[in-house]
Amino acid sequence: MSELLKKLAEDLYNGDAESVAALTQKALDNGLTPAEVLENGLIAGMNAVGKDFRDGILFVPEVLIAARAMHAGMRVLKPLLAESEIPATGRLVIGTVKGDLHDIGKNLVAMMMEGAGFEVHDLGVDVPAKEFVAAVKTKQPDVVGLSALLTTTMVEMKGVIEALRQAGLRNQIKVIVGGAPVTQKYAAEIGADGYAANASTAVEKAKDLLGIA
Repeated sequence: MSELLKKLAEDLYNGDAESVAALTQKALDNGLTPAEVLENGLIAGMNAVGKDFRDGILFVPEVLIAARAMHAGMRVLKPLLAESEIPATGRLVIGTVKGDLHDIGKNLVAMMMEGAGFEVHDLGVDVPAKEFVAAVKTKQPDVVGLSALLTTTMVEMKGVIEALRQAGLRNQIKVIVGGAPVTQKYAAEIGADGYAANASTAVEKAKDLLGIA
């Protein structure tokens, strides 16, 4: 049976969405639990994608294709995962800050986080601070991800963190920031908990901040 999950992880890595959906169903038909298929098939495949993306072996197009394959498998699993109430790795609210319409980096992070087992709530682009605050209140995430690609909009990240503080929510969540102009130094200056240079390190940082192996 482990060969089946190994093949599932490999086909996900290679972006074969049709095979991933079929193998996910086959694994379930053969008696594997949704949790086993998720952890040892889909997440294992996305972990390999994330590692090779970080190491420069894979690039954005390959990651997007692999993520599409992952979603094909998740479409089969999601109804069953909901029934079995398997806890997510964590919960993420993510968005591109107000004034910024760039979403490729944000979308990659959201995909990689979902691939790592996180429940992801993507607020989209041009998101004002009050929407992040509202989402934290309603979704109760473990992590908030803030993205910006422009030097003129990265200042909005500080505004979001301040708004969360004023709402009494800052201590309940971890804030990770990222985007082309953002640096570790800037993250520290605005009071973020972490900085991620790319989608793969965002997953690692989130797990590290939450104490997840």
